[in-house]
Amino acid sequence: MAKFDIISDLEWRGAINQQTDEEGLRKLVARKEISLYCGVDPTGDSLHIGHLIPFMILKRFQEAGHHPVIVIGGGTGSIGDPSGKNSERVLQSMEQVHHNEVALTKMMEQLFGTENFTIVNNYEWLSQISLLEFLRDYGKLFNLKTMLNKEVVASRLEVGISYTEFTYQILQSIDFYELNKNYGVQLQIGGADQWGNITAGTDLIHKLGGAEQEAYGLTIPLMLKSDGTKFGKTAGGAVWLDPEKTTPYEFYQFWINQDDRDVIKYLKYFTFLSHEEIDALEEQVKTAPEQRAAQIKLAEEVTRFVHGEEALQQAKHITHALFTGELKNLTSAEIEQGFKNMPSATMTHEPVNIVEFLVDVTKIEPSRRQAREDVQNGAIYLNGERQTDLEFIVDPSAAFDGKFVIVRKGKKKYTLVTVEE
Repeated sequence: MAKFDIISDLEWRGAINQQTDEEGLRKLVARKEISLYCGVDPTGDSLHIGHLIPFMILKRFQEAGHHPVIVIGGGTGSIGDPSGKNSERVLQSMEQVHHNEVALTKMMEQLFGTENFTIVNNYEWLSQISLLEFLRDYGKLFNLKTMLNKEVVASRLEVGISYTEFTYQILQSIDFYELNKNYGVQLQIGGADQWGNITAGTDLIHKLGGAEQEAYGLTIPLMLKSDGTKFGKTAGGAVWLDPEKTTPYEFYQFWINQDDRDVIKYLKYFTFLSHEEIDALEEQVKTAPEQRAAQIKLAEEVTRFVHGEEALQQAKHITHALFTGELKNLTSAEIEQGFKNMPSATMTHEPVNIVEFLVDVTKIEPSRRQAREDVQNGAIYLNGERQTDLEFIVDPSAAFDGKFVIVRKGKKKYTLVTVEE
């Protein structure tokens, strides 16, 4: 049986931007299982879906039998990499950096498991280098002109860049050298903006270990939506992998709402479906776009990968309930997820007449006259049930563990009423 050609698979998926030595890397992965790495700095306590882009490549290598290594940048993260913005990063306290390291480590283990996977912290080796060692052993090997020409540095020269951020590329190069020497890592993966740092790392390995030392770099294209805007940004901000920041339901909805023009690209990139399965879904987008089969499959696959099967089923359950208006079978936990960003109000435990409830409690009706009219016309639903009786009493203990009352006016205008404890 022929060995799986992961480089050709990545090319088919549109996941390769640049390689330092395409032929050499092809021969290497065909010859043996390798170790490869990607770094993430602990600038926050959660990753967002933009971070998934390089990690999906690492996961594909893992699925093909190779060994992924994640570097948590406890050292580099304490100083900050130079961003493409015209300003310096705000330095975090070491306590905050450590808090973020713990959270990111847990998240990485959820994505990659604990088998055939290594996670390390570059604080381990960077913190051991004295200033004199840094200048003598490493600084001497970096040409100032080359460093200034790196895109991320060059873009900052006009407004200014601190020496701290300027040296980031040396620190990242040391990471690759340390991993190559002590962990047998031969490939670094990164976004398109990391090309300069990655090539600086391969150069350092060849200077310190010899030109025959095997070290490769691969970058991933900048992912843009069909309208030219950056992938992963929404009106509500970032889509986080942490379920406390972006619920599995919200996460599922993000993927299911993707444009027909983008969905196949995302299926290739963010799922482990075969070429044949994706080709079949592409045909369905062309012949029956109204069924949104590709979007549903994308949402299922990515939600399962990030949050697990149970969270996926919960997200689908909430989605079905909101689409059909059948809310009775939702749990209070599902209510919290599904109605997180919907209009809200609060009420006491005291039962209240429906007209008074609509006007005084929820304020979804401007007057008692309008409230009575909407109730009689069948436009008001409480906890999924249409209510047309003007004498109906809203009992907050009647459903959802006595925690919530859900009001729907018309087809889709929901309000979540939380019962105060």
